[in-house]
Amino acid sequence: MSTFFSGLFHNKAKIGVLLITVLLVFYILVVAQRGWLLLTSDGLITKAMGAAYFVLPAVGVWALVRELLFGVQTEKMARILADEGGLPVDDLPRTPAGRIVREAADAEFPRYQAEVEADPAQWRAWFRLSCAYDAAGDRKRARSAMRQAGKLFSGSGQPAA
Repeated sequence: MSTFFSGLFHNKAKIGVLLITVLLVFYILVVAQRGWLLLTSDGLITKAMGAAYFVLPAVGVWALVRELLFGVQTEKMARILADEGGLPVDDLPRTPAGRIVREAADAEFPRYQAEVEADPAQWRAWFRLSCAYDAAGDRKRARSAMRQAGKLFSGSGQPAA
């Protein structure tokens, strides 16, 4: 039964990513179309504004591709760790709302930090440290640690995402 719900949540997350991606692509196309209209109009200022309109879609495409590749790579690393039995066990106590109790996550954190300090070139340790940061509510450091895991994963001879 729990497999069904975790699979459903996993699919809901993918559907959410797909929806946001479609909306972002639509936005990028509309902005690019408006930029093209301005770029092909008469007047220097209008042409300059049209050229400036292409900056946002370019940044949007770059960010979209980067985040999608990050997600694919993270999922690939998680699958490898799951197959090896190396994912952190999610047994931390939770609040009635379902959030992890911060003090419990903070108590587990030194274990994963020590693992990275012992072998900083190991992507698996960085992945688990990222999970520990996330459990402790530090999303910025969790993301940074996951990016480090991804860099090491790509350079480890593992096929990149």
